[in-house]
Amino acid sequence: MKTPALAQVRFPVQRQRSWRPLLRMALLSAFMPFVGLSQSWATDTTPAQQLQRFVTEAGRPGNAVAGERLFTRQHGNEWSCASCHGERPLANGRHASTGKTIPPLAPAANAKSLTDPAKVDKWLRRNCKDVLSRECSAAEKADVLAWLISLKP
Repeated sequence: MKTPALAQVRFPVQRQRSWRPLLRMALLSAFMPFVGLSQSWATDTTPAQQLQRFVTEAGRPGNAVAGERLFTRQHGNEWSCASCHGERPLANGRHASTGKTIPPLAPAANAKSLTDPAKVDKWLRRNCKDVLSRECSAAEKADVLAWLISLKP
């Protein structure tokens, strides 16, 4: 007699569990745009979308002239961005200390450049620390990306 009652108790619990992950996924998908999250973080985006991300964070548009200045000049350290990427990063660069070849940074010369948000964040963080001895601000990132996107072959 206890077995049928036990089966009746377990059956609704098992059915309830089967739809909860679907509901959770649907709710997360519906609300992600409103909380600043997106499924695109795990996939490639466009350089323009990367720029927009930093423009939004900075609260102002990127300035290509300021971006070129930040990229090509030294800022109290031994290196500038151009030390490895070249004054106009439309061709392969070469790492100043390792000699490793670096693909062109400008999207006009390298379709895959500035398309992976994780790589963009990683390399901007690392290279800004090398060049500026600190992380770049969102405005500085927007400026550099605005300049890189403006370059034509």
